[in-house]
Amino acid sequence: MHSSRPTAVQPANDVSAPPSPAAGVARTSPVFDVVIAGCGPTGAMLAAELRLHDVRVLVLEKETEPVSFVRIVGLHIRSLELMAMRGLLDRILPLGRRRPAAGFFAAIAKPAPTGLDTAYAYLLGIPQPVIVRLLEEHAIERGAQVRHGCAVVGVEQDEEGVTVEMADGERLRAGYLVGCDGGRSTVRKLLGVDFPGEPTRTQTLMGEMEAGVPPEEIAATVAGIGETPHAFWLRPFGGGVYSVVVPAAGVRDRAEPPTIEDFRQQLRAVAGTDFGVHSPRWMSRFGDATRLAERYRVGRVLLAGDAAHIHPPIGGQGLNLGVQDAFNLGWKLAAQVRGWAPETLLDTYQAERHPVAADVLDNTRAQAALLSTEAGPRALRRLFAELMDFDEVNRHLIEKIAGLGVRYDVGAGPDLLGRRLRDIDVRQGHLYDLLHRGRGLLLDRTERLTVGGWSDRVDHLADPTAALDVPCVLVRPDGHVAWIGDDQRDLDDHLSRWFGDPAH
Repeated sequence: MHSSRPTAVQPANDVSAPPSPAAGVARTSPVFDVVIAGCGPTGAMLAAELRLHDVRVLVLEKETEPVSFVRIVGLHIRSLELMAMRGLLDRILPLGRRRPAAGFFAAIAKPAPTGLDTAYAYLLGIPQPVIVRLLEEHAIERGAQVRHGCAVVGVEQDEEGVTVEMADGERLRAGYLVGCDGGRSTVRKLLGVDFPGEPTRTQTLMGEMEAGVPPEEIAATVAGIGETPHAFWLRPFGGGVYSVVVPAAGVRDRAEPPTIEDFRQQLRAVAGTDFGVHSPRWMSRFGDATRLAERYRVGRVLLAGDAAHIHPPIGGQGLNLGVQDAFNLGWKLAAQVRGWAPETLLDTYQAERHPVAADVLDNTRAQAALLSTEAGPRALRRLFAELMDFDEVNRHLIEKIAGLGVRYDVGAGPDLLGRRLRDIDVRQGHLYDLLHRGRGLLLDRTERLTVGGWSDRVDHLADPTAALDVPCVLVRPDGHVAWIGDDQRDLDDHLSRWFGDPAH
């Protein structure tokens, strides 16, 4: 009988030079250009991005059924922008609930900051199974193949491709493999990539549910408890619904999703009453492990999403960080597969996304410290609350969590260079409507420039009315600005840098 025990991958010493295959492994032509392990939000979004460029994609998901519990996740501003770029936002909005872009940082209650540089200044709360289903459907509509009940257990790579072994013994050949298989990623472990950071020290229950006692009684009881040595709160959402956070110590099997009785038990232990909680909207359990993969690429195998980074859900950044990984990687990996990628393009995935994840891990560590019940952190929290009364501070922290503050190092220049471009008004309507195909875009207010031999990869919009305060911008498929200027020769140099040699 075939063993499902993982088979170690042959690690590459250099990301650009995968090892030779083990003896007996045939070098056959890849059946798929890319195999993705994991069909969560990151894997599904990556598959759809690759299909925009006709890349042959197979997604392998080890689970046969969706998760049994319904957890609400939040799509932050930058993720909403990305959905708009691909024409998905109108499908997603009716299935979620909008909330103000406020109160994210360490749950410090402050109003939404003014002047956010976006057309989507809100949080969209949506059940996780719903967003996973929508993104998987989107990938399949684009032509991706998805197989459920297929677990990756072995990986071997060589100069020409990757051999992926599944638990049932089937072996597939692909040009590249991307591990989007979660915090316990088999792909990452097979690669032997270090995952340094802090292990889980405490477990916490979190959910939204109704309470059976009057709001004033809940407020009085919570206020009477005072400081506790654990994370604990009941915060009203309106309509009798509360956000509930309680420690998970003493709760039964951690491998099982929590039940309403688990919440009642823990509330009684901390508050002396269960507040009559009932009718949960969703319930979940999380730990405080914080880890970041040492590298995101080993030869023809890459990591994205929780396979590359994990952290507590403080601020609700995890799903968003993974989806944004997929947007950064998708067009670059597609360029590599299609043969027009500049030599170092795929390496910019780690160069750009690893620091972003490190920053997210740091801000969750900071928020966790501010949630501590010890005297020092509580004093620091009061100080932060005072500082956030300054709109600039409040806006900076919200932009950090919402993904608006990211600036990739694409060279020296104006502040807009390397940043995402908001959904500005253009002659045809809105900028993001022009990015549905996942191509680059030259937005030319001078009406003098051209994309020339790059027209098969980059669109050109000559529009002197565009709402820009610079002459022209070259926008990458992920919405980040790669060049600003008005000189054709300089533009050609940057087109070559990001989109390879021009077609003849």
